[in-house]
Amino acid sequence: MTEDVKISFKKLEKVLESKGKRWQYLRDAKISPGIVAKLKDGSGHIDTRTIQKICELLGCQPGQIMEYIPESKKASPDDKSK
Repeated sequence: MTEDVKISFKKLEKVLESKGKRWQYLRDAKISPGIVAKLKDGSGHIDTRTIQKICELLGCQPGQIMEYIPESKKASPDDKSK
């Protein structure tokens, strides 16, 4: 069973673009291809050390590159089917 990832890194792409960078910039900074792929497609969990390194590289705060996505209302335990 796979746990849903509730942290989105879609904001990271916007920060990269605003600084004239691409995803390859993270690869060039020795962030592994697998981690970069997870960041791009939101498919897995990211270690806080990686988040720290990205923030150092881009001169930003974690909240500028990621956000918490709460479960949809449909999946809420309070939502009862009739």
